[in-house]
Amino acid sequence: MNWGSMSEFLAMGGAGFFVWGSYGVTFALIAIELVMVLRRRKQVVDRLQRLRRAMQASRARKENSQ
Repeated sequence: MNWGSMSEFLAMGGAGFFVWGSYGVTFALIAIELVMVLRRRKQVVDRLQRLRRAMQASRARKENSQ
C-alpha cells in the first residue's frame, strides 16, 4: 500500500477509526492488566511477609515457654 500523506495513512482508506481504535483498546487493556498484576503481586508479597513474621513470633513464643 502506498499513502501520499500522513493523513491518508492515519485514515487508512476509511478504516482508520477502527484500526487505531483497536490498537488503542488493546494497549489500554494491556496497561490495565499490567497494573492489576503488579497490585496483586504487592498484595501477595505483603501477605507472605506478614505470615513469615507471625511464624517467627510463634517460634519465639515456643522457645521462650520451654
